[in-house]
Amino acid sequence: MKYFTINLVSSILLGLSVTEVYAAPPKAPDISISSIGQQVVVNFDPVAGAEGYRLYYAEFPSLSIIQSIDLGNNTQFKATLNAMHFFASAVKSYSSEGESGYSNIGFASLNGDLLEGETTVFDESSHAFSTPAPNLDEKGLDIHLIGDAEFEQTFVTAPATINSGVGPLFNNTSCEACHPKDGRGAPPEEGGKLDTMFLRISVLGTDPENCDGPKPVPGFGTQLFQRATFGVQPQADVTVYYKEETRHFADGEAYFLRTPSYDVKPYIPFPADIMFSPRLAPPVFGRGLMDAIPEATILALADENDVDGDGISGKANYVCDPRTKKLVLGRMGLKANNPNSFVQNAGAFRNDIGISNHIFPVDSSAEFPQGDGKTDDPELDDQKLDDVTFYTQTLAVPARRNTGKESVKQGQLIFGLAGCGSCHVPTLKTGELEGVEAVSNQTIHPYTDMLLHDMGDGLADNRPDFKADGKEWRTPPLWGIGLTQTIHNHTFFLHDGRARNMMEAIMWHDGEAEKSKDFVNQLSKAEREFLIDFLNSL
Repeated sequence: MKYFTINLVSSILLGLSVTEVYAAPPKAPDISISSIGQQVVVNFDPVAGAEGYRLYYAEFPSLSIIQSIDLGNNTQFKATLNAMHFFASAVKSYSSEGESGYSNIGFASLNGDLLEGETTVFDESSHAFSTPAPNLDEKGLDIHLIGDAEFEQTFVTAPATINSGVGPLFNNTSCEACHPKDGRGAPPEEGGKLDTMFLRISVLGTDPENCDGPKPVPGFGTQLFQRATFGVQPQADVTVYYKEETRHFADGEAYFLRTPSYDVKPYIPFPADIMFSPRLAPPVFGRGLMDAIPEATILALADENDVDGDGISGKANYVCDPRTKKLVLGRMGLKANNPNSFVQNAGAFRNDIGISNHIFPVDSSAEFPQGDGKTDDPELDDQKLDDVTFYTQTLAVPARRNTGKESVKQGQLIFGLAGCGSCHVPTLKTGELEGVEAVSNQTIHPYTDMLLHDMGDGLADNRPDFKADGKEWRTPPLWGIGLTQTIHNHTFFLHDGRARNMMEAIMWHDGEAEKSKDFVNQLSKAEREFLIDFLNSL
């Protein structure tokens, strides 16, 4: 049954039914495929009675577009791939007696294990997300290690001689507390409290002081604080509950989706038009590479009006740069609601920990009754902010694993056939990032287009965030996703952690991703397992 399923996937790739794969003589050759740098080579031995050979091939992610070349009597094919880094091919032999069926499918991944270019690290341990980029020079490594120490430091209530200034309102006391081992947070269990996640909030309208971004909630701001220093009342007590629903794949196997709800008890009544958006802390590794992707590259992937008619209409978010008070391209955050790592880190210090800095010089609780009235702002030393930013920008991404495994190769084909690569774009190139040479001019494989996409009603938070509407989320990078269990001992995914594994996350996709979800729904159990094996290789 396993062999039949593998060839079923192959036949989908080649646009034929299973019976046609095993067509008439002459016999099909057995091909092998290899790659060196950007060159891919297909080899096979001559077949008795064959008068010629025709090679069929497809480049990732458009595996549904099959091209062919008549090789004549040649039994070797070479090609140089510039933009794509995955290549699948098969060969038919032919003679005056007819044409063979397809050969086995050869599959090549051009440097596909080097997810982060020269800054890739070969580490499968629980520290795989916390390793410095191996191409840092001595000075860069020193700064990275200093930033690492600051990232892990716990802040305390002012006044204090070291790490002073937490709160009075906050969500956590260190960067590491929300991003354990530089990875993703985890949602609470049923009836639990928020720890590595928080609620974004706003009311109808926009804020002219913040480039018409989300409008703050009177008495609360734009982020709900569920913790406070001793003697200070938190803004709210938040408890999470889940409702589970049973659904079925086309083959009848059941799967389960859970929808979270949040019981919020505020210190003062909320206005009637308040909007909530749960946000689970995402991984922080590889961010310098995303900072370094040229704006033109990201915009070239956008198709807001779906001009090409493929159903995918990714759009860029434009957000406020607090230093200039002008709209700039959004890159970071679950809705691409921050312009870069530096601003995101500055905002996290202020909003998540309650530490003011020169980018956000006013304490997050200053306007509320919980404000401490102290005149110690800004609290964070400029150098510490710079060091932490350099640290997050120079964390390596772990290399792929099991790339030669047959089920991984088949899963990679399915990923392409399902259209997942339309949003989770495999290959991008970075430009120059000032002050961070290690991440500059790299070919990387992050599996993201950095754009916003409509993910349907099921995942909607119904809260606008600059240009992002209530159904849109930024495509998250997939690199490193397969090590989540190893590093965090959980597999919670999506913006609020509702998905308990990768397949649940896939089946929550809707909106622009509905066709891809439906494709996966029609797969056999073995094919679904191939897809998960591929994702686990990233």
